[in-house]
Amino acid sequence: MSTATVAIKLSKLMENGGVCALINDVQVAIFYLPQENPCVYAISNHDPVAKANVISRGIVGDINGELAVASPMYKQHFSLSSGICLEDQSIQLPVYHARVDGDAAVISLQAPE
Repeated sequence: MSTATVAIKLSKLMENGGVCALINDVQVAIFYLPQENPCVYAISNHDPVAKANVISRGIVGDINGELAVASPMYKQHFSLSSGICLEDQSIQLPVYHARVDGDAAVISLQAPE
């Protein structure tokens, strides 16, 4: 897998919500949650249940202490930190390395360590 890295100004991200970025032909859903630590998460934008690129449009919330995004299609919840579907743990989205550097979110296609 490519290890492409991009930087996106935090001002271009939606606070408490998601945006989609195309990084080396990979759709990445980036979530900026300024009140959380860490405050930036990056997971695949592809919902494997709905077979659509819609995860960035989902609603972010806390489910039993786990930050998650609800798919806008069939409402499955995916952990922002692990990508695991909370309703069916056999389903998992790829998770990408995300961090804040100054006024930018730095996203890498390599998996977090």
